[in-house]
Amino acid sequence: MNFRVAAVETRCVCFSYAADDVVHDVSVRVDFGEVVAVAGPNGSGKSTLVEIMAGVRPPRLGVVHRNGDLALVVQRPAAPEMLPVTAADVVAMGTWKRGARLERRAAKGAAADALDRVGMTAFASRPLTDLSGGQRQRVFLAQGIVRRPDVILLDEPAAGLDGHSVARTQRILAEEAARGAAVVCVTHDDDAIAHADRVIRLDGGVVVRQ
Repeated sequence: MNFRVAAVETRCVCFSYAADDVVHDVSVRVDFGEVVAVAGPNGSGKSTLVEIMAGVRPPRLGVVHRNGDLALVVQRPAAPEMLPVTAADVVAMGTWKRGARLERRAAKGAAADALDRVGMTAFASRPLTDLSGGQRQRVFLAQGIVRRPDVILLDEPAAGLDGHSVARTQRILAEEAARGAAVVCVTHDDDAIAHADRVIRLDGGVVVRQ
């Protein structure tokens, strides 16, 4: 019998925005040290499931168990035009954690390292609003990995990226899993699915294969 503690586990989870469930009776488990791809057609409940895992959306029924520090990276194609933050500022925000906060110099160093990993060092001082959609996506990936969380949940992290950046993102996620983090990634990308340790497929809000 396997007594390992799951990083994230859902049991009989249901969720609805209106009358009908968009996630129905979903039970999945994600372990530390693995990359799990969540795949399926548009509208199958992939993003909703990841948000439930993250605690952003409470399930209508069922329970969710989480262990360790968790980071969520979502698709953010737009930013308020008057938002006065740089790429480095956005990444440094990822060092914030309830009950703990890095001192300024350590946070700055961690942000610089994360920006380097995603290939955005040259844009560190650029306003977020000046960056393209793909560049912003890389900045938010850096924000997600900056404090080396135990669990990383991502919704289409490669959206808007070129081929080189997609490959870099896959390599970063594999590195995070190799250090022991649990990585869950919503994706439509066949290559990302092929490189995942495991795939959870949804259709109509139901798990059709794990």
